[in-house]
Amino acid sequence: MMILKMKKEDLSTFLDAVKEWGELWGPTKKDGKVSFSKVDSLSQMDLKATRTIIPPKKFLYPPRFTMFDFDENGYVERTGDVPKRILFGIHPCDIHGVVIMDKLFLETYNDPYYRERREKTLLLGHSCIPDDKCMCTATGTDFIAEGFDLFFTDLKMSYLVWVGSTKGHDLIRLKPELFSRALDKNDILNYTEYRKWKNTQYKTNLDFTGMPDIFELGYSSPVWDKLAEKCLSCGQCSMVCPTCNCYNVVDEVELGSIEGTRERFWDSCMFREYSLVAGGHNFRDKRADRLRLWYTHKLQAYIGEFGKPACVGCGRCVATCPVDINVVTVSQALKEQEVGK
Repeated sequence: MMILKMKKEDLSTFLDAVKEWGELWGPTKKDGKVSFSKVDSLSQMDLKATRTIIPPKKFLYPPRFTMFDFDENGYVERTGDVPKRILFGIHPCDIHGVVIMDKLFLETYNDPYYRERREKTLLLGHSCIPDDKCMCTATGTDFIAEGFDLFFTDLKMSYLVWVGSTKGHDLIRLKPELFSRALDKNDILNYTEYRKWKNTQYKTNLDFTGMPDIFELGYSSPVWDKLAEKCLSCGQCSMVCPTCNCYNVVDEVELGSIEGTRERFWDSCMFREYSLVAGGHNFRDKRADRLRLWYTHKLQAYIGEFGKPACVGCGRCVATCPVDINVVTVSQALKEQEVGK
């Protein structure tokens, strides 16, 4: 993998140039909340923000979209209307989330809707500043080696730029004079010091060692009922998680019409209706069962299938849950620590 160096003052010029490929999106702050927005320039972005409210999965797997239109003669796919986008400022944990989504929607099952958006989206990652909710070291997602096109590591006076794909090389060729391969020992030293500094910023104490066994041993634990007493089943944890991918499909037809659309939208196994089937039977009517499913799938089942957890340590569940149920508190509870009231 090629590593280049770029002066920090040249980043704005580079981002102006890459808009030739597609729309430029980056993290912006409004009313104290950070989200990915379409921008015209670097000056509109907040690159010091720790996390966006919704992860970048929304660009590849939209909260709601139309799959196709239909009538009595058949159906017509909604394809070709997805714009080309460049997402700048994505952090390592979120890129890990995209890698997991790629496995699910491109390898395990070839989803044409996801594939179209993935092929029309470039990921330009950026180094981050962890806060007290981040747990990327526990999940091994604090640094990244795949899944991106370019990755920019901020070393104060310059950027080290990792080129992760052919499309990334194509972007570099738009402004080759801004980049240099002449790295020296100071660059190596600065990068090493950055990694050491970053590791000191994590405050969340979380150990995933043996987690699949802990969840198996705790399958019948009273912890789930205690947590369920607090849980609101609001599904916020699913909406903000970079790897949650459950969805529902419905046909929308006006009364008396012979035309309609098929819609796909985000769903959550935390919702009571998710496991409700014909005849009124519900496989997970109890809130405790839904909680257990969500966490065992994330931290046990996914490890068994793919070799690593489906938690990328972004801290969104910690920041979002109104009753303090998250990866950290659930893991601690199963290790026989007290469940907060």
